[in-house]
Amino acid sequence: MSQTSPPGPRVNIQILLSGFLMGGADIIPGVAGGTVALILGIYTRLVTAISRIDSTFISCLLQRKFRKAIQHADLQFLFTLGAGIAAGVISLAGLMHFLLLNYHTLTLAVFFGLIVASSWLVAKIVQRWNAAEYAGVLLGGLFAFWLVGLPLFQQPPNSFAYLFFCGTVAICAMILPGISGAFILLLLGKYAEITGMIKGLVHGEISGEIVLSIITFAAGCLFGLLGFSKLLKLLLSKYESIMMAILCGFMIGSLRKLWPFQKDMTPDITELKHKIYQNLPMNDALNSTELLPAICLIVLAAICVLALEKWASGVQKAKSLSENIE
Repeated sequence: MSQTSPPGPRVNIQILLSGFLMGGADIIPGVAGGTVALILGIYTRLVTAISRIDSTFISCLLQRKFRKAIQHADLQFLFTLGAGIAAGVISLAGLMHFLLLNYHTLTLAVFFGLIVASSWLVAKIVQRWNAAEYAGVLLGGLFAFWLVGLPLFQQPPNSFAYLFFCGTVAICAMILPGISGAFILLLLGKYAEITGMIKGLVHGEISGEIVLSIITFAAGCLFGLLGFSKLLKLLLSKYESIMMAILCGFMIGSLRKLWPFQKDMTPDITELKHKIYQNLPMNDALNSTELLPAICLIVLAAICVLALEKWASGVQKAKSLSENIE
């Protein structure tokens, strides 16, 4: 198959669906869109495509070599994936608010199962497990465990500069499997505000301040994405095995945030952005009335991830076979 041949509609639908799943994951505190990309087999392509928005890409645009610019940065892939991500974020933002507020334990149980299975799949990607890989998974796990245990920023600055900073930091986390960009926003005290603005836009609540805030946040995301993707691509190309081990550790360590059995420390508060939860110890978890349904959801979610990975692997094999035949 020629490299210049455009992908068929089936491929575009698969990429769009992948983006939708990534967008849904990115708005969930503790779940990373990068994890979904890794499971679906598009992670390396995503990082590479983003990192190629560089001086060569700009030069092609200035010289009006648009076709070459599109091919250089794999823009058709990025635009299709981006459309899916936007659709996932917009359509699921309100749902995640509702589930986390009203079915906190069961919702976290689903996410817990997703990450357990995902970390297993990432561990399988590591081609060899030597001392460096074991050290990587340990350090990655300890870092993520520490990070998700940090106290939330209760009174963040209310400025566009801080919003830009939040976008820059959060987007870097969003493309790292196991480090949730949504959780970083939660730590920085801007998660509820951002998702609230998105939910408000869907319901027609539009104002100049909201639009400017979203543009500022998006600009911060773009700034962080372009810079961090180049570093990540370099690390993946030179130290793939160790990097995958570290990413696996990130995912395992992030499970601390997704422990399903938590105590609501602010029962009188009804707004999700102001609520505080604390993990319950194992003894209290075993006595929870939601123990059995939570375990069932953990197992079901893990099975879904493994099935999704098997499906994605089958699609990739079929695509490779088709290319070889042609």
